[in-house]
Amino acid sequence: MAIQRALLSVSDKSGLIDFAKGLNDHGVELLSTGGTAKALREAGLPVIDVSEFTGAPELFDGRVKTLHPKVHGGLLHRRDDETHLEQAKANDIPPIDLVVVNLYPFEETIARPDVTLEEAIENIDIGGPSMLRSAAKNYKSVTVVTDPADYVNVLNEMNEHDGDTSFKLREQLAVKVFLRTSQYDGHITNYLSQAAEGTRSGLSITLPLERELRYGDNPHQKATLYGTFSECFTQLQGKELSYTNVLDIEAASEVISDFIRPTVAIFKHSNPCGVGQHDDDLREAWQLAFETDTQAPFGGVIVMNRPLTESLARVISTIFTDVIIAPDYEPEARAILQKKKNLRLIKLNKDAWDICRKTPVVRSAPGGLMVMDRDHSTLGLDNLETKVVTKRPPTDEELRAMRFAWRVVRHVKSNAIVYAGADRTLGIGAGQMSRVDSSRIAVWKAGEAGLALGGSVVASDAMFPFADGLQSAIDAGATACIQPGGSIRDEEVIAAADAAGMAMCFTGHRHFKH
Repeated sequence: MAIQRALLSVSDKSGLIDFAKGLNDHGVELLSTGGTAKALREAGLPVIDVSEFTGAPELFDGRVKTLHPKVHGGLLHRRDDETHLEQAKANDIPPIDLVVVNLYPFEETIARPDVTLEEAIENIDIGGPSMLRSAAKNYKSVTVVTDPADYVNVLNEMNEHDGDTSFKLREQLAVKVFLRTSQYDGHITNYLSQAAEGTRSGLSITLPLERELRYGDNPHQKATLYGTFSECFTQLQGKELSYTNVLDIEAASEVISDFIRPTVAIFKHSNPCGVGQHDDDLREAWQLAFETDTQAPFGGVIVMNRPLTESLARVISTIFTDVIIAPDYEPEARAILQKKKNLRLIKLNKDAWDICRKTPVVRSAPGGLMVMDRDHSTLGLDNLETKVVTKRPPTDEELRAMRFAWRVVRHVKSNAIVYAGADRTLGIGAGQMSRVDSSRIAVWKAGEAGLALGGSVVASDAMFPFADGLQSAIDAGATACIQPGGSIRDEEVIAAADAAGMAMCFTGHRHFKH
């Protein structure tokens, strides 16, 4: 049966007018509220206010508009049940065959750093989810749309089915509605459990299927990605992403977000194996990062915080790379890299990524999940020159190198040691059971790369529990150290630094990464 009556009430008005015009062309009567009704009228479309349809005014500053038996009765009564039809007729409840609703922007509202609890509460939609759920429950007869991307599908089917939609489409749209409303309620639950009470009483997670991944850690393991990954990262070319690709893309994008100057980082297995920066030339920044470890980039991930240039693309194209991430690509660079069909080119969408970085880290645990605040800022660098604990203060050049190394080390798996200059890494030791072993690996890697550590700065993501860890850095040639401090043997560590004439700063903040 052709759609006769539609109720449209949307906060996101993209595509609304064209869709409403298509409905009007099919002779559909349009019901609407507030700003949506105004937009339809301004477009010259005939529209009936919901308050006129129900005979009840909008109340309480618009908090009550569509919560009325005539609206929900029009949506919920079964068209194949004579008793329902008789009750609808007796109570003057005409059918509503199509509902178009997208909800108050609650998620966008609470993403604002200055949002108040009152603002958040006023952006909790009540009537919208109620209508969506009523329509979705009765999807045998009612078409329900919550995503503007589905407008074209509905109009196409109405054109093909004499003004009606297929059962299959209505079913798909209903499932999409219940996913959306559960997501929406989950965001409200999670926000209020923190904002209103200050403590979590539960966690609600409902995410849409993003894609099936190529495989998990290994080809025999299946993996699936849920959420809105593609809003943060757009894949421009290359093979399908695997589980490890996604982890590496996240880790690489985290480290590059810490730097303002033109910077390039090379990643392997979620660890940076080289980071370099330069004031003017991204190609020079790449060279500094690459020289840290010329073997690890094979099959690795390259990330930068500037558009990828043609000159850098030519250099990168000479080695086997798995993933490249950049905020944009020069056309000439794209043309060069397109020749590598399997190479995954990823565009980092900064605005969406900045929002995503504020979300908590969620990890599986036996029988459930663990949720942790994201370590999204480098702590302890403010007034660093006042945090000197040794007799000799660091030079200006050493302070620059300390700030650089400290930004890198927090992205290295613990135990983490980084040797660096003011604009480059020189040796990186990651994920060892002892801090001394990490330092030895970093020194060995620097030696393999032919890089001297004399005059370098060493950064440690956590305290040196014993003086031997710092002594190994001194023996390697480091002249300055940045670390959190906090060991019961701090005095011994400081004494070892003083004996060697080393400058050392305590940040007071640990940056473990597991």
